Amino acid sequence: MTSRIPGFYKMTVEERRRTLKEARDLSNEQIAELAKNAPLSIETADNMIENVIGTFQLPLGLGLNFFINEKDYVVPMAIEEASVVASASHIAKIVRDAGGFTTEATERVMIGQIQVVGCTDFQGAKKKVLENKQIIIDAANDAYPSIKARGGGVEDLEVRILNEESDSPYEKMLIAHLFVDTRDAMGANIINTMAEAVAPLIEELTEGKVYLRILSNYADRSLAKARCVIPPELLQTGEFSGEEVRDGVIYAYQFAASDPYRAVTHNKGIMNGIDPVVIATGNDWRAVEAGAHAYAARNGKYTSMTIWSKDDDGNLVGELELPMSVGTVGGATKVHRLAKRALSLLEVESSKELAQVIVAVGLAQNLGALKALATDGIQKGHMALHSRSVAIAAGATEEMVDIIAKKLVEEKDIRVGKAKEWVERYTK
Repeated sequence: MTSRIPGFYKMTVEERRRTLKEARDLSNEQIAELAKNAPLSIETADNMIENVIGTFQLPLGLGLNFFINEKDYVVPMAIEEASVVASASHIAKIVRDAGGFTTEATERVMIGQIQVVGCTDFQGAKKKVLENKQIIIDAANDAYPSIKARGGGVEDLEVRILNEESDSPYEKMLIAHLFVDTRDAMGANIINTMAEAVAPLIEELTEGKVYLRILSNYADRSLAKARCVIPPELLQTGEFSGEEVRDGVIYAYQFAASDPYRAVTHNKGIMNGIDPVVIATGNDWRAVEAGAHAYAARNGKYTSMTIWSKDDDGNLVGELELPMSVGTVGGATKVHRLAKRALSLLEVESSKELAQVIVAVGLAQNLGALKALATDGIQKGHMALHSRSVAIAAGATEEMVDIIAKKLVEEKDIRVGKAKEWVERYTK
């Protein structure tokens, strides 16, 4: 299926579903899953978390036009904020016309940490652990044989001593890292099981006391990277030339690269694209967020996650590399019907491929925001799309929503108070 569906945003919801059904050869049952008001049953929800009283829904949209590594992707995005899906799709069309995104990913290696305190000889304890590295690795793999059978498992072990010069018994500690290939699982349960299994052995070797045995969400050995190269003529917007837009994007990036106050908002815009895909596919968006922000500060200063530059031919070049701890098996991807449907719509074959799609969407969303800021400003497009939500909040229903939203945009006064005035006029 091509990800180019011209006029998709103009269709009714039912027309969009029919178009998707025909394009993807989906069954009536599969389409019905998208149409259900309660895709997550209360029984399933009650087994997923505690103290359940109901379920909470978000709009589920499709990011279109994505062409990544010569392959088309229709990208499910679950988000409440207006303009995100439209912006990502708009930029994906521009990048598509420039040849598409190129992406790559490292191997899927996650980290488990075992914390040891109270050693009488920390250097001796470190040496002892490293001397028994293979025994520890084998014990960890024995604790989760199914991942080993699938070609994954613990690949290596590293030992660090933190705060070695400190006199405080609370600060000085030995940390053992298990490096685990989790295959297509995010891997939290796998890693925690392994870390807990080898804790007594490490405790015995170090003659210390083990406290924490848990994965790290800083997945800097599970990286995904996206890149795009855009000729300036594709960036022309209204009265702004492509070169002006290109330079505006680079100036905006340099602002974020130099100032953490700007970098936080800049990076939030990137996560506006990333989180909706992570959520739609049933993955842990909090883990992805935490890892991404830590990676943005890996050199000792919080800075832009993306890099925007101009190449020798005058093209705008964008790059985004982030830790991406996502999976295509296990967790909510296994029990949430819409998460399973989202993954099937994406047609990714592995967690590595999913990670690459996600960073491409993040790069597109960042360019969408920077392009808007460099031209008409972020509010113009955002508020135009937000006008529908304002109309609904004011009490508009059915066809009245579109009419009032249009009036608010025309008057450039997109407020609930103004929308209520229009609702009162039309209801009279």
